[in-house]
Amino acid sequence: MKVGMMQPYLFPYLGYFQLVNAVDVFIFADDVNFMKGGFVNRNKILFHQEERYVTVPCVQSQNRLIKEIPIFKEAKRYPKNILRTIQQTYAKAPFYRDVFPIIESIFNSDVDSISTLASYSVELVSKYLKINVNFKFSAASFNHTKGQEKSIRLINITKELGGDTYVNPIGGKKLYDKEFFENQGIKLVFLESEAITYPQFHENFIPNLSIIDVIMFNSKEDVNKLLNKYRLL
Repeated sequence: MKVGMMQPYLFPYLGYFQLVNAVDVFIFADDVNFMKGGFVNRNKILFHQEERYVTVPCVQSQNRLIKEIPIFKEAKRYPKNILRTIQQTYAKAPFYRDVFPIIESIFNSDVDSISTLASYSVELVSKYLKINVNFKFSAASFNHTKGQEKSIRLINITKELGGDTYVNPIGGKKLYDKEFFENQGIKLVFLESEAITYPQFHENFIPNLSIIDVIMFNSKEDVNKLLNKYRLL
């Protein structure tokens, strides 16, 4: 059984969903510090053939855990401005009618924390794409491992779930050692995405945008093909 773990990101890019799709259990790491300027409360969409961030306003602090960060619901015209920007950008995209109601339901959901909203965006898009995975939250399910060294914590969580393989994005090659994991009885593999393109409005392809962009321009079947364009190293 394969296990993966990442911070909850708001409508993350395709590589995040490749990791979700590659594992049996995916854990939202919501008990780590919120990092200002990251992707927990924002992501990039296409806007007039350029990247533009859509950002959920939060009461931010570098010294608070992700699960402790509330959404600033008093912000002017939230979430109307975000939804209007997405509408303006993708109204003529081929799968707008299928996808926009999902996005709208997420932003209009009655949740107070960015952790809940971000993870909800991942869960609902995964449901739309029929990704079969068991979602868990580190704070709720593995609080007893909090404070352990990173590698040890991942190994212990994987073992506790009955897993034998931990899958990490390729960027983790600098952080985690395969031999160390193997000596503890867990196989460590790294997910490396292949180069991915798909039709947008114009010939100049803008890569690494939010999953919103991917599902606006691609059918479920085509997205699932893209989800499998990776290597496990």
